[in-house]
Amino acid sequence: MNRWGWILVLLLACGTARAQWEIQNSATTADLRGIDNVGSGVAWASGTNGTVLRTEDGGYLWQACAVPPGAEHLDFRGIQAFDADTAIVMSSGKGDLSRLYKTTDGCHTWKLVFTNPDKDGFWDAVLYIADFDTTFILGDPIRGQFRLFSQSDEDDKFSDNWNGHPITAASGAAAFAASNSVLIYNLGDGMFSFITGGTKPEIIHEEHGIDQEKGMFSEWSRSALPFASGPTSGAFSIAARPYVKSEGGAKHAVVVGGDYLRPDDPAQTAAFSNDWGYTWFRAQTPPHGYRSAVAYDADAKTWITAGPNGTDISTDDGRNWSALHPNLALHEAPDADRGWNALSLPFVVGPHGRVGKLNPHALAPH
Repeated sequence: MNRWGWILVLLLACGTARAQWEIQNSATTADLRGIDNVGSGVAWASGTNGTVLRTEDGGYLWQACAVPPGAEHLDFRGIQAFDADTAIVMSSGKGDLSRLYKTTDGCHTWKLVFTNPDKDGFWDAVLYIADFDTTFILGDPIRGQFRLFSQSDEDDKFSDNWNGHPITAASGAAAFAASNSVLIYNLGDGMFSFITGGTKPEIIHEEHGIDQEKGMFSEWSRSALPFASGPTSGAFSIAARPYVKSEGGAKHAVVVGGDYLRPDDPAQTAAFSNDWGYTWFRAQTPPHGYRSAVAYDADAKTWITAGPNGTDISTDDGRNWSALHPNLALHEAPDADRGWNALSLPFVVGPHGRVGKLNPHALAPH
């Protein structure tokens, strides 16, 4: 084959390559921080200015939903979807700017479900647990206690007294509303856990069971997280690998974070646990910057974490991370691996209406 033949082959190869994150058209310029993939092509996203998006075809077309009443200036940091018609969306802001809305008709109309009762409060995350048909909302501390609201379909109203035990918080401790992923279900023996930052990065577990002395009980336990403390530092996102009995039953979990004002600093940006989230170790080779979201791809057995300056992956349960650079195709964005806030695989969202979808071949071994 002559020189021109080889050039043609290379051009064809480049033309068929795809970036790891395939940029989609969201038709919005809102900053997006909420994303929830329901499956079967259905996913929902949320962001600033009361923005809610929905797709029913795997992201080929993103539909702009009706803005919930009175939400034109709200920042929707978290969304939990049930199907193509039903979802709840949470805004974050001081006092009554933190609200929860619900739609049951494919986001044509919305109902205000709950408004933050704390005038100085700030909501960080919303989590719906289908096994218990219960919605949880986590808020920053008020008078030295993290705020946790819960509501099940059996109750009309939200309660702020989940198990009768307050969740104390150190002065300056907080949770971060970066990607709606500081709350996690079914890590260890508890119903849920959440991670914190600020002056005291840690993980707080809800634990329950039956004890000879206590009877039926629900209480809180805590474990330190190896992240730097500071007003803009700590743990920002947690994910867990599904329990696999054939692999010994250990529950592997990963936490990512760092300092969001120093996005290029790789120090203390990831930690891993292999004992249900009770003991944590700093990553040996960390992601190459602050990370606001992490998720586990069970098919590829790979962890993926994203943030402002890039995307990293780990194939050894969070011990070592390497950058996931885009394989640039013709007409692909050169920054397809960066500029992200939140993950719900295969989708990722970010500022200025950025939505990406993970190429199904991106995590395949080379």
